[in-house]
Amino acid sequence: MAEILKGTLDLLILRTLSLGPNHGLGIARRIGQVTRRELDVKPGSLFPALYRLEERGWLTAEWREAGVHPRAKLYTLTEAGRNQIEAETAAWSRTAEAMARVIEATS
Repeated sequence: MAEILKGTLDLLILRTLSLGPNHGLGIARRIGQVTRRELDVKPGSLFPALYRLEERGWLTAEWREAGVHPRAKLYTLTEAGRNQIEAETAAWSRTAEAMARVIEATS
């Protein structure tokens, strides 16, 4: 299992919520599914990040009934969050390309 790199959790959360509203555990599960269990988002990292993203206006949160759970906080991406996805994705792409160049140059 790989460690989530510093600065990437926000993008993982925002991209996951671009698929539709979800609660915290659902977000963590979706990231795990998409990464084939390579990334495991722990509650101690997830919930502070969700709070931070809500404070920045990139998502909203609302308490709702959630199936077997009596109530769960449902997170929804805002328009500002959608715009941030573009900025975060571009920054990640530049970083990944730079890392790939270093790996290729030193292989």
